[in-house]
Parts: sequence; structure tokens; C-alpha cells
Amino acid sequence: MALDVRTITAAEFPDWLRAKHTGFLQAPTGTEQEAERRLPHTDLARTQGAFDGGRCVATFRSFAQELTVVGGAAVPADAISNVTVSPTHRRRGLLSRMMATDLAAAKERGDVVATLIAAEYPIYGRYGFGPAAWTTEWEIDVPRAGLDPRGSGPSAQDGGRIDLVSGADVRKLGPVIHDRLRARQHGVINRDARWWEVNTGEVRPGPETWTEPFYAVYSNAAGEADGLIAYRADDNWGDAKQPLNRATVLGQIAVTPAAERALWHFVCSIDWITTVRSGHRAPDDLLPLLLPDPRAARVVTQADWLWVRVLDVVRALEARTYAVPGTLTFDIHDATGLTAGRYRLEASASGASCTPTTADADLALDIRELGTLYLGDESPARLAALGSVEELTPGAAAVAEGMFRAGRRAWCPDVF
Repeated sequence: MALDVRTITAAEFPDWLRAKHTGFLQAPTGTEQEAERRLPHTDLARTQGAFDGGRCVATFRSFAQELTVVGGAAVPADAISNVTVSPTHRRRGLLSRMMATDLAAAKERGDVVATLIAAEYPIYGRYGFGPAAWTTEWEIDVPRAGLDPRGSGPSAQDGGRIDLVSGADVRKLGPVIHDRLRARQHGVINRDARWWEVNTGEVRPGPETWTEPFYAVYSNAAGEADGLIAYRADDNWGDAKQPLNRATVLGQIAVTPAAERALWHFVCSIDWITTVRSGHRAPDDLLPLLLPDPRAARVVTQADWLWVRVLDVVRALEARTYAVPGTLTFDIHDATGLTAGRYRLEASASGASCTPTTADADLALDIRELGTLYLGDESPARLAALGSVEELTPGAAAVAEGMFRAGRRAWCPDVF
């Protein structure tokens, strides 16, 4: 019997949820209550399933997103999530069929890129995705950090202050701070009102239990909120009844160095906290160097995070800025045919222009490598050394190196 791959109906949504849970090794159930909570926020026209005899055995969903690129512009993105194939139906091309349908629709819709967080590294390169932003997590040994608890947090000279706030406060202040962040930090994606509701416990879409975290907001001397941190703490008193508590940061966003410093110093100065887990940060985050002893922060996670698939080469390359002026012609390979061709990029201080061309190329690369380079996080020279980028004009990789790299590394604070 042929497997039926298609968009799902509202009546099939509970079974689709069951298949999704199965694929992610969660309890293989999907209750009507969970379906009722999630369905109004799911675009069924962009939700696919594979069916075998009426039973869902693979899942795929996408939704509208905005991605900040180098220079601060936001481009429309096709965000892909909830991708699973049940273990009974692997290696039958189900993901390839669903991905091809989604990417073709996204290109037709006018999305500039597609994005995803890859659970497994080897899968998505064959669909044209490349790892464009990485993540690092630190664990801080607070006693070793060298901070004076009496001086942690905003300094008297700074004039700022930190306040503990409620989830309701975060739903008001958080979107404003986050929009300021994504206007300046490439790799950041937009958050809608529902994101803030779910991540502050106002809305609980699934069966997961909710433990209210602590929220702290940093306000500058003028009273403007410049940063926000959310964290939970465990209850560990050790064998000798000494406090050995860990604070786990669920998220921290800050739009000024003063806010960033104050919030990290604050969470590292809380009584009884001896260890702090930073949560997902950019690999070049300031955190370790904000401590008197940076070695107190050790890396516990270093991994690829946001993957990007360019769908419109012209609009993608014109949307971002470039560190230095330059001209390059790319020969882009794309097995799907969505973006294959030659493109001439001309970048200057006033902007960038990208046009299809038949001229000789300077660099040849697959569309997945363009995704890897797009947010300025990877080195064209490194990719050329690896053989992933072919230098057709001597010195072209060095030109690309100067043009594409950004002063700071890309960072996506969210999982989706």
C-alpha cells in the first residue's frame, strides 16, 4: 500500500500529535485536550503528515518567521519544526517528500530563507541547509568567579537597578526588549505574543508541568528596561547541609553591555547559589570575560544550532550588509533546482546589489554552504580549505572573507 503524504485535517490533528510524540520519544499519546489547545495556533495548510492505512507515521510543520540578518534587516523565513518519522517507517523517503513540498511552497510564497534547529547533524545538508549559527552553554563555578557579592549587580556609578518581576510584567516588558535586541543582533528570530504567553506559563499548550521561574529586569538610570533574565533554582543542601544550589538560566536578553554585565553579576551573587548554568548563548558571548576569573566558566555545550536554507539568492544577499566593499560572482549548485545559477554580488557602503549572470564565476559552492556563510558566522577561507567552496578565481576566498564576516557571531536565543 502506498503511503499517503499530504496536509492534515483538523480531525487528524490528535493522531498527528501522537505521531509527533512518538518520533520525539515522548509518551506516544495525543489527548483531545492537548489538540484543542494547540490546534488554533497551528496552520493546517503548512502541517503535513504521512499516513499508512489511516495512521499517521510521519509529521512536518512550518510557520511564518522573521530572521534578523547581518546589518539588522529582517527577512521572511519559513520556519520548519515538528519533523518526525516513526521508527517503523524510516528510509522510505517520507521526509524528502514533505520537505520538497514545503520548500517549494515557501519559495512560491516569497520567503527568503528556510530555518530549523537540527536534532541530528547529517540529515539536513542534503536539503540545502547549512549550520549558520552555533550555541555555547557555560557552567559557572560561582565561588571561583571572584565576584564580591556586595558589589555585584548595577554599580552606583551606573545608576541602574535590578528588580524581580512577575510573568505578567515580563509579557509587557519582554517584547519591547526583544524587539530592540533583534534590531541589532543577527540570528535572532521574532517572538509573537503566544511565545511570551507559553514561556511565562500563561498558556500551557501541552501536558508538561509548569514551574514558575524567577524573573529579573535591569533598568538603566533613566528607568528604561534594557535587559531581562529568567532562571530556576534547585534545592540541594549537600551531605553537610551546606547550600549547593544551582541556578539554571532559561533565557537572558540584554541590549546594552551594562545590562548584560549587571544581570550576570546579579544571578551569580544570589545567596546559596554555587553553580550557574548559562543556557544557550552565542559562542563569543561576553559572559566569561565579565567574571574576574573567566576560568570559573567552563564550556559544557558547543554545538550547531540555527540552520539556514537560502530560497531566494538575490533577495537574501541584498538584505544583509557587508564589512567591506567588493564584487564576487557565485556559481550556486542546488540539486532541487530552487536556486541553482550564477549570481553577481556587488557590495558597497550604500548597499548591495545581486543579479543573475552568465559571467565566469569566482567561487563555486552548494546552496548549503551559502546558508552556512549567510549570517557571517563561518569563514569562506575555512570552507575553501575544506573543499566545500571551490575558488575559481585566485584570491576570491579572501575577498569573500573580508565581505561576509561580521564583527560578532550570529546568535539565535530560541528553539522552535
